[in-house]
Amino acid sequence: MHDQFKELDTKELKFADTVFIRDIETRVFQAIVIKCLAEIEGVALLEGTLLDNLLGREGNERIKGIHVEQDQKNHSVSIKVEVNIAHGISIPEKAEEIQTKIAAEVTHLTGLHVACVHVVFKALISDVPLASVVETKEVETEKEFNTEEF
Repeated sequence: MHDQFKELDTKELKFADTVFIRDIETRVFQAIVIKCLAEIEGVALLEGTLLDNLLGREGNERIKGIHVEQDQKNHSVSIKVEVNIAHGISIPEKAEEIQTKIAAEVTHLTGLHVACVHVVFKALISDVPLASVVETKEVETEKEFNTEEF
């Protein structure tokens, strides 16, 4: 028995176990989420702001609507995604599809547990541009209250 301890390095007894640490930046998670959302029909990520356009921010600096919180202690991640959804699509079904796809992809690519995928639907995407809807309503209102008929 004592023979096997002769070959053992004493440093192994003095120092704690080796700890391997990996840090994953928020931009990596954002890129994974964007790729997932691109594969899902009927949803779109929020647009950048006017200030982003004026400053010429591109790529990951301009991403709006994806918030990531990492818990190093539990090796988990929580993701909040804000999206717009097309009119006529079932929100509960689309939310489940988004959550499942994001959780599976993040777990597969990072090895981290996904504690939460919070999906916030911010607006409806209409097939008809808003400007034409407003113009149509104005024309209808003018026809209803045309004073020349009186």
